[in-house]
Amino acid sequence: MPKKVNIIGILVVVILLVVISINYVFHGGARDLDTEEAVFTVSSNDIIIEFSSDVTSATNKYSDKAISISGKVTAVSDSIVTIDQTIICNFQSPKNSIKNGQLISVKGRLVGFDDLMGELKLDQCSINKNN
Repeated sequence: MPKKVNIIGILVVVILLVVISINYVFHGGARDLDTEEAVFTVSSNDIIIEFSSDVTSATNKYSDKAISISGKVTAVSDSIVTIDQTIICNFQSPKNSIKNGQLISVKGRLVGFDDLMGELKLDQCSINKNN
């Protein structure tokens, strides 16, 4: 009987560790880009030129980093703002205060570059405080 109790106890501990690990991977350690300083500050034209000339180098340089990009708003749809028709910024909530033609600077995390469409995608975006 004590051997069964030990085995059940060990299984419970292992299951708890697995559940805690999975919870941390999916929910823990999330970054708050709003409080992070931008590692790079660039214009939309400069970063697109950089990605167009060498995707691998630019991806290694900017990937998963907080970057600040400035440019002109060309589309607004709920929580997605497009800058200069090439920078796609995903915000957490709808951005009704942003209008087409407005010059803005956003901070976000680079998640990828679509070389077929020539679009740079950012998530966790926020409007820079100095705007």
